[in-house]
Amino acid sequence: MTSLIQSVDWLAIAPPTVAAVVAIVVLVADLFLSERAKPLLGWIATGGLVLAGLALLPLLDGDRRTFCLTTGQDACTYEADHFALAVQFLVIGGALLTALLSLHTVRELELPAGEYWFLLLSSAAGAALLPASRDLATLVVALEVASLPAFALVGLRRGDRLSSEAALKFFLSSVTATAVMLLGVSFVYAASGSMHLAEIARGLDDVPAGLGTLADAGVALTLVGFAFKTAAVPFHFWVPDTYVGAPLPVAAYLSVVGKAVGFSGLILVTVLAFPGYGDVWGPAVAVLAALTMTAGNAAALRQAPGRAHSAVRLLAWSSVGQAGYLLVPIAAAAHVTDPNDAIGSTVAYALMYAAVNLGAFGVAALVGRTHAANRIDDYRGLFATRPAAALALGFFLLCLAGLPPGVIGLFAKVAVFSAAVDAGLGWLAVVMAVNVVIALAYYLRWTAVLFLAPAPDTQPVPAPVPTPVPAPVTERAGGPAPEPVRGAAPERAPAPGAVPGAVPGAPAPARAAVPVTLTAAVALAAVLGIVLSGAPQLVLRFASAALL
Repeated sequence: MTSLIQSVDWLAIAPPTVAAVVAIVVLVADLFLSERAKPLLGWIATGGLVLAGLALLPLLDGDRRTFCLTTGQDACTYEADHFALAVQFLVIGGALLTALLSLHTVRELELPAGEYWFLLLSSAAGAALLPASRDLATLVVALEVASLPAFALVGLRRGDRLSSEAALKFFLSSVTATAVMLLGVSFVYAASGSMHLAEIARGLDDVPAGLGTLADAGVALTLVGFAFKTAAVPFHFWVPDTYVGAPLPVAAYLSVVGKAVGFSGLILVTVLAFPGYGDVWGPAVAVLAALTMTAGNAAALRQAPGRAHSAVRLLAWSSVGQAGYLLVPIAAAAHVTDPNDAIGSTVAYALMYAAVNLGAFGVAALVGRTHAANRIDDYRGLFATRPAAALALGFFLLCLAGLPPGVIGLFAKVAVFSAAVDAGLGWLAVVMAVNVVIALAYYLRWTAVLFLAPAPDTQPVPAPVPTPVPAPVTERAGGPAPEPVRGAAPERAPAPGAVPGAVPGAPAPARAAVPVTLTAAVALAAVLGIVLSGAPQLVLRFASAALL
């Protein structure tokens, strides 16, 4: 008799497990800590993400598997291979930078600390589980564990109409996509007779004639859920409103970790489960890539600099355009003998994008502390007031555009472009080249704004000599209001950019101090971008590595 008892490789599953355990610790600790001690929860969550990242180090050889079938079939539910480790590094690193961005945001926006950190860690645990999943059931569970807490994070600003609307739109569209995907998964299971990706690939190679149409429909519908997570057109409409309504650290998290979840799931089901159906999903993903990059870049180009939240909307539409580039190597994988080269290009580009996009959102959070509308016009003259932040944002934008000194962005785009050319997708390479030129316009336009002179209405103007103001008169309850003092200057509305309560003509007060954690997050992202730009050959080497 075959034994159904198997041992669990706890070291292999340590990264998502650590994040999940720390999430429970934070939730329980929240019950016993006083309000003054709530900031401690953020540091516990950040420390837990650091531990989860360190748990990746013993797995670098990439050959650990667990939860395997005991019936003689070579199929496992969890595999810590090089692909899983690379995406887990991206997910945990992105969640760690998000945590650094969130430490001051939770306090300043008066968000419920226990719920926020529990939801963030839970979502990160699901996102770390997904790239190591090797059966459809675990993939779906991991996808929902990563997604459901994200809905709550978007709507956590109680009483905020934009936040509630964004969460509702995100939730409804995601639930619809998930329902369609589950229908596809059931079709695939009925046609192949298995849930493990390797077994599905073998089962779909020999589908009975009567189940051929069912298998084709299952393959197409299964891709819908992951296409939604990648914000591919036409499943992208939730992105701009969700990013605007969510707290900025949550928007940054969705732009990076949310996309990592979608792309890793899409890669696993296409390359491992449906390799024999490349003629179905290959052209579909290629068309999605072309539509996504074109729609995203065109919408980003149309953002009016003076519109409220235009900076966040531009980053949102830019992330849609970047998703189109990330889809190109996946489409190319259907047309080559060994898909590893193409898949490596997607993962390499995703790692570059994660670092610089999180950094751009970090600078947006910094500017948003003094300009709640967060318009592109609010960044005019940023170099004159915060030179380090302006230089960092300029570097991040140039990386996204693929221009020096953001060399890493250029090499990442070359790797993606080469994947399309090598696969014979010349038309897709041309579409990508045109979109790269379109993207240059809005990236360079925003970069130029940083170094312009401040707008005239924000320039300090000499104030008139103030008239002495008599000591305030204490009014008795129910007594008449004091008469205005004759000769006193009438009260005026504060000038644009003036600090409320400041005395006219007095020396300008010191700038509001930037939280250390926010500075550290932006600096860490900038250092990563600079290091990668200094050794761009790492991208090409990583892109050609065998990950799956």
